[in-house]
Amino acid sequence: MFHSKITVTLRTSILDPQGKAVEHGIHSLGMTNIEHVRIGKFIEFDVNTEAKEEAERVTMEACRKLLANPVMEDFTFTLEKIQKPVHA
Repeated sequence: MFHSKITVTLRTSILDPQGKAVEHGIHSLGMTNIEHVRIGKFIEFDVNTEAKEEAERVTMEACRKLLANPVMEDFTFTLEKIQKPVHA
């Protein structure tokens, strides 16, 4: 089994009004040295397979078909092998 951790972000060419609002809020708190705030999504799930290639394929397919908008967003992911829990 593999644990997928996906980060979805707006492409750098896309305006991020939520990021700008957060940046403005941070500056109003006096932290003016923080710049270029961007907001994204973080998604985690487990893929029930023993083959890393299959876990990569499934994660990639989920990102392309549902989790990220290919017109506006980019995504990256990592996979971590985990042991199946033993149920008593």
